[in-house]
This record gives sequence, C-alpha cells and structure tokens, in this order.
Amino acid sequence: MSAEKDAFARFLKHFPKGAVLFNEGDEGEEMFIIRSGRVAIKKRVPHGDVTVAVLEKGDFFGEMALLERIPRTAGAEMAEDGDLIVIGSEIFGDMVKNNPEIAVRMLRKYSLRLRETTRQLEDMAKSGGGGTGTGAQPSLATMERAVEGKGTGPNESEAQAYFISKASGNAFPVFRGESLIGRYDSVTGLTPEIDLTNEDSARNISRRHARIVVKDGKPFVAEEIGTMNGTYLNGQKLPTGVLTPIADGDELTLCRLTLTFRLPSKPS
Repeated sequence: MSAEKDAFARFLKHFPKGAVLFNEGDEGEEMFIIRSGRVAIKKRVPHGDVTVAVLEKGDFFGEMALLERIPRTAGAEMAEDGDLIVIGSEIFGDMVKNNPEIAVRMLRKYSLRLRETTRQLEDMAKSGGGGTGTGAQPSLATMERAVEGKGTGPNESEAQAYFISKASGNAFPVFRGESLIGRYDSVTGLTPEIDLTNEDSARNISRRHARIVVKDGKPFVAEEIGTMNGTYLNGQKLPTGVLTPIADGDELTLCRLTLTFRLPSKPS
C-alpha cells in the first residue's frame, strides 16, 4: 500500500467539513478516492437535497462523469474534514493499474446496475410493458440479496462453521455453502456474509477480501480478485482465486486480522 500512497501523494487534497465538491448537473472530469473523512452524496428533490449515501475511507465516487462524459448525477459534500485523492482523466489509467481493487469494485458496481436494469426490463415484459410503476426502487444491497438468495437458504439456523476473531473473541457463523469475507461496501451497498467491518477500524481488509466455500462437506477458502493486503492460512500466503482446504483450528489472517476457523461439534 505504501507504493500506491506514494504514487498518488501529489493528487491528495484536504477538504474541510461542508466543502461542496460538486453539484448535481455539473460537468466533471475528475473522480475522487477517500483517504480520510466522510463524504455525503446528495440528490435533488422538490423541497431541497437529500443524502442518499455517506462514503468513507477507501470509497470512490464521481467516476461516471469521468468515464461517460455526462453531467454529475448527484452532488457531493464533505460530511467531515478529510483528505481525498483527486483523479483527472489524464491519470485515470495509471490509477487503475496501481489500484486493482478499485478497478474490480468499479466493474462490480456497473455489473449491479446492469443487473438491476435487466430485472426492470424483465418485469416490464412480464407485465406487458405497462407504465413505470409507482413503487420504490430497491437498493443495490436489496437487489444483491435477492439475486444471490442471501438469507433464504434452507439451513440458515444451523451454522456449517465459525470464524472466531482472536482480537475481540467475536464469532462469525458460516451459514451458506459459499460466503464472502470482507467489509461493508458503501459504494455498491453490499454487505458480505462474514462482515468484519467492526473488527477492522483501520480499514485494512478489502471489502471483498476472501471467500469460504463448503463442497461435499469439506471447507475451502480463497482470496478474492483485487484484494490488496494479502490473505494467509497458518502463515502461508493464499494464491488469488485458488480454493485451499481449511481445517478446524486453522488460522486465517486477512492483512493483520486473524480469525480461528472452527467446525461445529459433532453430536456424540
């Protein structure tokens, strides 16, 4: 991470609380990456502005205007003092090369939008294409849960395994045959099944850091594509995207956070 910080240090700017970064409808040729502080994303409504999201360290925004050359679809204002990396179109390519996690998250963000558009078109086709409807549109997080079936598995009441944080002692049950390990992503609205947001105040863990898969009753772990700070099983670095067996009592380390893997006790 130090190399990435050095590479973009000259683009780092400090903004005080209340500073308006841009307004909805503005032309824009810059995107922003939050290094510290929080940013409120706002949309215009008939009676003023409403905050639709609050982004934090590691989140990015403003890329639509840069990529598509369209006016800003929302406004952005500093919710507290903070430092932002300001990326212009001329260095956007270098940013993607030096920070693959941002590139991967950007792809996922647009994948979710495409998936939602497809769902809306399918709904219109089923109803004969009638009208725009009056119901509220689901959030990205709601959409992802619906698509992936989060929380709808038949054996949600019985955990297949557990991760125990060595730092806090908190237990994180594994209910599904395939579960994401990481942090809440306010850009896409996704919450991983193994949500370590509160375990990682320094924000060192990637939002999609690793994955646990249970196949034929046997558990495996794999590091996700775009993970920046490394994943280690019993001190050995995991290769990206390769399912590796994990056993009861093994230690999985995501950057600096260590989790002990436990299987449920078998009835005697």
